[in-house]
Amino acid sequence: MAFLRSRPSTSSTTITIVASALLALGVVMVFSASASLTSAPITENVWKHSAVRQAMFTLAALVALLIAGVCPFEFWRIRRGSFFQPSVFLILITLGLLVLVLLIGEERNGARRWLPLGPSSLGLGFQPSEVAKLAEVVFFAAYAAYIGERIRKFWSGLLPALLVLGMMGALVGKEDLGTAALLALVGGCILLAGGARIWHLILLSLPGIAGFVYLIKMEPYRVTRLTSFMDPYADPLGKGYHQIQSLITIASGGWWGQGLGCGIQKYGYLPEGRNDFIFSVICEELGIIGGIAVIALFAILLWHGRKAVMAASSDFGRLLALGATLTIGFQAAMNIAVVTVSIPTKGIALPLVSAGGSGVILLSILVGLLVNVARYRPVVVESEVPAMARPARPATPAAARPIAVA
Repeated sequence: MAFLRSRPSTSSTTITIVASALLALGVVMVFSASASLTSAPITENVWKHSAVRQAMFTLAALVALLIAGVCPFEFWRIRRGSFFQPSVFLILITLGLLVLVLLIGEERNGARRWLPLGPSSLGLGFQPSEVAKLAEVVFFAAYAAYIGERIRKFWSGLLPALLVLGMMGALVGKEDLGTAALLALVGGCILLAGGARIWHLILLSLPGIAGFVYLIKMEPYRVTRLTSFMDPYADPLGKGYHQIQSLITIASGGWWGQGLGCGIQKYGYLPEGRNDFIFSVICEELGIIGGIAVIALFAILLWHGRKAVMAASSDFGRLLALGATLTIGFQAAMNIAVVTVSIPTKGIALPLVSAGGSGVILLSILVGLLVNVARYRPVVVESEVPAMARPARPATPAAARPIAVA
């Protein structure tokens, strides 16, 4: 008899180790990138120092990863005929938070993406767009697994999911176009893997593309980012400054880097060195070899994520693992492409490494769900196998049989 049992596997162990290594690297590099010649020393106000906070967030993220890795992922499955639907509740709460942040959210660096958390003196907040990454993967995996073959039907199968995806993309894209593009890409891939017709998705992507063009044109700074990407050196001290400084930071590290903590660009030359452009700081201090090592860690995580997808015990587990793997992979690829000026600048962090509490914790939960899927495997109990199905014992040769003596 076969049943599912949660136990460590090669993929689950490897994913946990690699994710922990990326989290640890993030703590070290945020400490290094937080160095400043003008700010107060860390000993003056320890609990409000960005690097100390990052260490605390990372510890919470590691605990969240381990908890999500052992709690059964089937909890998020859509139940037929039941009012209790955790994945549906999660997506509804997320949509509510995305609306709320546009109404009363805090504005930082010209973007309204944060909701305050606790007293203002603590300065804590979280980004609902990070919650959306987790909620999207859980809900679309549960929805596609629940309706099964009906997802190939446009009106009753695919359209409801695309309406949810469109609402999420519009609400997030108002302030964060990069994350909206990530959500659209991951959501479309989950639905396609769930059985949706590709021509349905292509047809409905046209309104989505029109919406993205509108979101770009409605904000002048987004148009500026596109024009500066085409020629950063046309305005090296203005529109192209950020991109040029990122390339200088990467190039100044050479092959082996200037040494951990010895980077220069973080002292006011490279904006957002702790956040979106931390990969540039890694390359400056640890060299191109260090940058390649980070990419290799993500590649290992993605490879074992693929193995978890292939070995998943159910359609829901397969789609959940796929969504988690694609979210981490696409976000890492987008961030590295931005800092190397391969695509226009957009505010998207390097997963598990960049500074930020909500991003680190919620993506760690997503990795924990991936670990959870990799842990659940079918196990056959030999004692419950019918006797007729068991292999017969080989007959004892005649020469080896004892001879009875009268």
